[in-house]
Amino acid sequence: MAKKDDAAILEVGEHEVRLSSPDKVVFPQPGLTKRDLAEYYLAIAEGAVRGVADRPMVLKRFVKGIDQEAFFQKRVPENRPAFVSSATLQYASGTSAEEAVIRDAAGLVWAVGLGCLDLNPHPVRADDLDHPDELRIDLDPMPGVEWSQIVDVAFVARDVLADVGLVGWPKTSGSRGIHILVRTDRAHDYPQIRLAAQALAREVENRAPGLATAHWWKEERGESVFVDFNQNAKDRTVASAYSVRPLPDARVSTPVEWEELREIRPEAFTVLTVPTRFAERGDPHAGIDDAPGSLDRLLALAGRLGPADRAPRGGDASGRRQSTMPLIEISRAATKGEALAGLDTWKKRHPEVVSLLSPADVLVDGMRGSSSLWYRVRVNLQHVPEPDRPPQEPLEVDYAPWTRSSARDS
Repeated sequence: MAKKDDAAILEVGEHEVRLSSPDKVVFPQPGLTKRDLAEYYLAIAEGAVRGVADRPMVLKRFVKGIDQEAFFQKRVPENRPAFVSSATLQYASGTSAEEAVIRDAAGLVWAVGLGCLDLNPHPVRADDLDHPDELRIDLDPMPGVEWSQIVDVAFVARDVLADVGLVGWPKTSGSRGIHILVRTDRAHDYPQIRLAAQALAREVENRAPGLATAHWWKEERGESVFVDFNQNAKDRTVASAYSVRPLPDARVSTPVEWEELREIRPEAFTVLTVPTRFAERGDPHAGIDDAPGSLDRLLALAGRLGPADRAPRGGDASGRRQSTMPLIEISRAATKGEALAGLDTWKKRHPEVVSLLSPADVLVDGMRGSSSLWYRVRVNLQHVPEPDRPPQEPLEVDYAPWTRSSARDS
């Protein structure tokens, strides 16, 4: 490994890959550097490449470390190496972007060099950008939901998939949830893929009422597992298999076998532990590309279920949604920490209200901006007697994501 300026040059297969600032600490808690991340991706390259190969991807770059918000780069850098190709995607907004396409281990290390931790590919291949070959379900637990409930919902989803002739491949999300991937035969476009995923979510909710929900609006879910079907919308991406997530313990989104789901815990899978698991057990998703299925029966289910409920809209000219729940907004902030600090300030003023809230009544939303996330905190007062509900007050943190400015009340 030769040095060049402040960079290390790694020989990966037939390619030389430049890794800038290799000794920069990315995860302070376990003491992991950029070089450690590159070595991690090389150790599990077979599995990681399987999850991203030939797929255009958004580059989610943590150039200032995991404590700062990442920025999303759709356009591939002009000075990309020859082993990284590209594909031009047309977005629903009417814009387009030439995005990176990785096909080998060298591409993984190149992404690490840019400050990428997790890899976020689209569900299409570069040779056909209009017909996804992967349906994605994100089992997203509300606060207060235990791992056992998430697993129960996952098995219900597996049963629904089996009933329509499809195979689900589970992996930990790298946070609290579970992702289920389904290979398809690329016979349908994005709207049909999303409709199929929504039908799956609705059927899971029908079979597991109270445990699972397909309600899109967070305040209507309660302490349940949201079967997130909207990850199949055209502009959405999901962290791929073996992606490192920006949590302090360097957690990894890890493929698992169905039979081990009840025994594992997501926190057990980190940059330090997954390579050994991979070396000893191989990749549980090794056969995923050999099992594409048809969505026809899932789309037929959508027809039988009928139109999904639409969110109610406000009566004003804006057409904005009007929630049926008693919501108040607490803060909008550029970072999650600032948003939660605003929540803490509000809680100190209303301790009698806080004592009546359930965990799922505090709604923390990561909102996608033009190139980064911003955060909103709301409180659902459904469990607070109406006479005791505090009114909407000036926001504790009032960030304007559209102007990228922030103002705080004094």
